[in-house]
Amino acid sequence: MNVEKALLSRKSTRAFLDKEVPVEIINNILEQAKTAPSGVNTQPWQVAVITGESKKNIEKKMEDTFRSGNKGSMDYQYYPKEWEEKYKQRRKDCGLLMYSTLEIQREDKQRQLDQWASNYRAFDAPVMLLFFIDNVMEKGSYLDYGMFLQSIMLAAVAEGLATCPQAALAEYPEIVKSELGYSDGQVLVCGMSLGYEDKSHKVNSYRTTREPLEEIVKYFS
Repeated sequence: MNVEKALLSRKSTRAFLDKEVPVEIINNILEQAKTAPSGVNTQPWQVAVITGESKKNIEKKMEDTFRSGNKGSMDYQYYPKEWEEKYKQRRKDCGLLMYSTLEIQREDKQRQLDQWASNYRAFDAPVMLLFFIDNVMEKGSYLDYGMFLQSIMLAAVAEGLATCPQAALAEYPEIVKSELGYSDGQVLVCGMSLGYEDKSHKVNSYRTTREPLEEIVKYFS
């Protein structure tokens, strides 16, 4: 598979088959992804691969906490505190596209809540990846991390796998660190679902749009 096909094939997948991913494939993906560039070769990424009973345990605690009304708090500010209109609209369009595809009505708060709760189960994918960084690292290392995460997703596509990068999996860092033995000196950056796509599920049938090139690119000569 060439790079163009991998880039265009990658999407955020929210329903997975009940099919185990061999550890050899996971290791192969991570071996490829760790070649991503980082400032002065700091390689700031630390990855927890969660499967089986460990996954069931940690996702239950996160989902139960969410359903109790505790919205959680990430280790860092991911989204802006005040949204500019163009970003607010893109966010709204993204949510509406998913809910309309699933035929979840605006007034159906229970189905909306249930759909959001599936985030904390990594959408029932067989593998949950959680990503950490030492809290001494600065913003530049988060740029490095983005390249590492994209490398994982592209390598997964080449292996016939699907992914969904998720900020939601970092909303309960206290639960995650307590369960896995990570310290307060480590920031939980985000998570990722990994597995085989359930192509028959409605939620995987839509694609979000991207802005036209002229909206995001300026040429100077």
